[in-house]
Amino acid sequence: MTTIFLSALAVAFSGAIMPGPLLTYTIRQSLNTGPYAGLIIIAGHAFLEIVLVVLIFMGFGTVLQSGTAQAGIGIVGGLLLLFMGLRMIRDSVKNKININPVQQNYFGTGNMFFTGIAISIANPYFLLWWAIIGLGFLLQAYKSCATAGVIIFYLGHILADFTWYGLISIIVGKTRQFINNKPYRVIIAFLGGILVFFGISFFYKALLLMNYF
Repeated sequence: MTTIFLSALAVAFSGAIMPGPLLTYTIRQSLNTGPYAGLIIIAGHAFLEIVLVVLIFMGFGTVLQSGTAQAGIGIVGGLLLLFMGLRMIRDSVKNKININPVQQNYFGTGNMFFTGIAISIANPYFLLWWAIIGLGFLLQAYKSCATAGVIIFYLGHILADFTWYGLISIIVGKTRQFINNKPYRVIIAFLGGILVFFGISFFYKALLLMNYF
């Protein structure tokens, strides 16, 4: 079981540290609401992953591997990321954001838990990873230790996410006090641009799957 846990931890870390829309959103929310934003966002991500693990064992993994499903996810996900990115850029340009958060309740703001789910499911690579790579690891874990192996794999996998995103969130959330409003707006606009980039990328690749190019 130790091997399963460490394998899950290593593989998850290799994916978690790569820049992506979830990391971008985590940084943005950590700047806005404080050092615990990442834990709430990843809680949503973790919830989605445990649902996916169950669905994969119910045979849903084959659906996620289909070109039609991937194209649909890419289009919807691309549009969602475009909307979020453009809104961040607009708010930054119009000075509608402020470095001083409005004393918000971490668990009541912004549906960060649900946005963590939405951004994860909007990323076709996330779903494809679970449908192919994740499925392979889960089957190996199940063959080795049955249900206990799957649970251990999931715990190792999600520990990596909580560790990495939690660390990023705490660092960003704790140091935001040293940033004044103008650089803060520039950072938010930059992060918005990254989301726009991912949105366009997802949308374009979805169209390729549909043979539009």
